[in-house]
Amino acid sequence: MFTVKLVKQGGKLVYPNDKSKLNYKLFLDKLPEGQEIEMFIGLTSSDKSVAQLAKVHACIRELALESGYTFDEMKILIKEKSGLSYNAGGAIIFKSFADCSKNELLLAIQACIEIGELYNINFG
Repeated sequence: MFTVKLVKQGGKLVYPNDKSKLNYKLFLDKLPEGQEIEMFIGLTSSDKSVAQLAKVHACIRELALESGYTFDEMKILIKEKSGLSYNAGGAIIFKSFADCSKNELLLAIQACIEIGELYNINFG
């Protein structure tokens, strides 16, 4: 599975940043020659909540502090637990919280709550 964000500029779809371009290249490099793929293109929405995003980051900071993990290590654990990562032929790709929908951020908050319970932290 592969997800990329593109932006329409000058009548063409282009990568908005180098990270998106690199993710596409990694995905393409892993495909065997002649591999058929199916593509779905949809419009992105901005239905995420800034408050949800702030809560996820605050929870990750506290979990990292209490658990001994770094912020980045805990962020990866949360993304894995909430289904915001996928294997692109050997390269693990993590979806940015900033690109998540409200529902995806809810899954990340739920993952924080569940991991928090392991450290006696009540995020609920």
